[in-house]
Amino acid sequence: MNIVACVKQVPDTEAQIRVKPDGSGIEEGGIKWVMNPYDEFGVEEALRLKEKNGGEVTIVCLGPARAMETIRTALAMGADKGIHINDPVFDGADAFTTASALAAAIKGIPHDIIFCGQRAIDDDSAQVGAILADLLGIPQVTVVTKLEFAGSAVKVIRPIEGAQLLIECPLPCLVTAQKGLNEPRYASLPGIMKAKKKPVDVKNAAALGVSADGKAKVVRFVPPPARAAGKIVCADGTPEGKAAELAKLLREEAKVI
Repeated sequence: MNIVACVKQVPDTEAQIRVKPDGSGIEEGGIKWVMNPYDEFGVEEALRLKEKNGGEVTIVCLGPARAMETIRTALAMGADKGIHINDPVFDGADAFTTASALAAAIKGIPHDIIFCGQRAIDDDSAQVGAILADLLGIPQVTVVTKLEFAGSAVKVIRPIEGAQLLIECPLPCLVTAQKGLNEPRYASLPGIMKAKKKPVDVKNAAALGVSADGKAKVVRFVPPPARAAGKIVCADGTPEGKAAELAKLLREEAKVI
């Protein structure tokens, strides 16, 4: 079985994000970069399929030179090889351009099933997986919380409001992973050492034959407004007095009651 897992490097959820003064992006200095958490579920599921059914796991990532660290993390977890799409023309690429580059890289390798995170925690677009499947001409199942290999198909669980869908999808297909699908493993020390020797093929836009012209452009980044200082309700110090004062403030100032 030939399995592909697409990953993206994103700022750590605990990183302090600051917008550049000109609004052209974020200040990247001092940020800790990690594998997108939803992509971790995809990598883990790819590794579990490989362990049960044999085959090979290829990691595909679009990003600058620092993204190699995320590829090596996936290789340390147990993936076999990687493809790094690294070209300055892809800086700030939209979902369509990103998916086009990933599709061009994946078309050149065998693939029975492709895993993506259901969304990335930085731009939160949740579009790349769907566009990638369309460009490759294969079916997709999204926001998957359970997966079972069934010969020439996979059976998956997809939650919807108040219920769950059981879907059977023929291979090759693309699956986007949701929290709950599995518990991603930590890379072991031997795995980290082996990852240093595993092959990673670096490709640019010219090698892939892909244009960097996108469908959408971020015009400006704007930080959220600063939150107003909180107010301490004292009144006469008794629970009853505090409750009365709070009710008054909610009615007269916040105007929510």
